[in-house]
Amino acid sequence: MSTILIEQVKEEFIKIFKIDPILIFSPGRINIIGEHTDYNGGFVFPAAVDKGIAAAIQKSNTGKCTAVAIDLESTIEFELSTIKPSKEGSWENYVFGVVAEIQNRNKIIGDFNIIFKGNVPAGSGMSSSAALENSVVFGLNELFDLGLTKTEMILISQKAEHNYVGVKCGIMDQYASMFGIKNNALLLDCRTIKSTAYEIDFKDYQLMLINTNVKHSLSDSAYNDRRSACENIAKILEVETLRDATEADLQKIIDKVTPTNYQKALYVIQEIDRTQKAARAIENNDLELLGSLIYQSHSGLSDQYKVSCDELDFLVAQAKKNKYVLGARMMGGGFGGCTINLIARKEAKVFTEIVSKAYQNKFNKDCSVYFVELSEGTHLIK
Repeated sequence: MSTILIEQVKEEFIKIFKIDPILIFSPGRINIIGEHTDYNGGFVFPAAVDKGIAAAIQKSNTGKCTAVAIDLESTIEFELSTIKPSKEGSWENYVFGVVAEIQNRNKIIGDFNIIFKGNVPAGSGMSSSAALENSVVFGLNELFDLGLTKTEMILISQKAEHNYVGVKCGIMDQYASMFGIKNNALLLDCRTIKSTAYEIDFKDYQLMLINTNVKHSLSDSAYNDRRSACENIAKILEVETLRDATEADLQKIIDKVTPTNYQKALYVIQEIDRTQKAARAIENNDLELLGSLIYQSHSGLSDQYKVSCDELDFLVAQAKKNKYVLGARMMGGGFGGCTINLIARKEAKVFTEIVSKAYQNKFNKDCSVYFVELSEGTHLIK
C-alpha cells in the first residue's frame, strides 16, 4: 500500500471539498494460476498486491454527487435519481454501476463526493477496475452504514461490471481485491465463493511482473466469445459448468464441437486441475513444481485457449531461456497486459536488463517491470 497515494487523495479531497474524508485502500491483484476458470465454476489462485487504488469519500450537501479521477484529470457530477451508463469505455461507468447495483438492493444512499488515484498500471491485467469498484462500494457501505457484508459488496462490484461496463467477468478479481491476506494467495472455489488461504514462502524467489504495454483490441469481445463457447459445451455435456466435466467426458462429444472449441474446453478442464495441484505444491514448499505448472498454464492459454499474443509469448520464451526463472505465464484476460514470473531474487536485476533489451529490439517498444508483495484486501485507512 502506498502512503504517498493515500496522502495525495486526502489532500486533494480537503482542497476541493473542505472537509476530512473517509479513506480507503483497495488493492489490485495478481493470479498465480487458474486463468479463465472462474466463469467455468472452477478454481483460481489470486492474491491482493501492494499496488491499488486509494479513495477519499464523504457526504455531499450540494444536492449532487461529484467523482474525481486524479490520474485522468477528469471530474463528473451526477444525481442519484438519474444514473444510467455513460459512453462505452468511460471510467465513470464503474462508479455509476456500483451506485445503481446498491440502489437495486433497496439500500438507501445519499449524495457523496469521491476522489481516487491508483498506482496499478492500466491494462496490466492486475484488475484496477475491480479495485475501483470495491473502493466505491466499500466507501459507500461505510459512509451510509449499509450493513453490507464483504461478499455482498463483491457481488455488487461484479454486477456493476456486467451491467454498466459490459464485461461478463467472473468473481475472482473482486474477491481477491476485497479478501486478500498479507503473504497469502487464496485458492478460491468460484462455485461456492469460498477460499482457502495459503501462506507462501517464496524463499530465495520473488514474483516479478513484466508489462507488455500493449492491449490488443480483441480482449472484451474475445472474452465474451470464449465464455459462451464454454457454456455451450457444458450444455452439450449436460453439466452445470466445465468444472463438472472430465477429459474423458469431453472426448465423448469430440464430433459434436469444432476442434477449436474442443481445445478451449480441454484447456479449462486441465487448468482447473493444475490450479489445485499448485495449491498442493505450495503446501509442500515445492516451488519447482509450482513453476512448472505456471509454464504449462501459459502453453494452454496460448495454444489451446488462444488468448495470448506475440508480445506475451515472447516474454515467456525469454523466461524459459533463463534457469533462474522457475515459471512464467501471461496473466489476466489476455491479448496484452503482463506476464507473471517466479524468479530468483538475486537474478532479477540481470534478467530485467536482458528481457527489456530483447523486447525493445523485437517490438521497438519498452516493456515495464514491477515487483509486487502479497498484501491485505480492501480496507479503511485509519
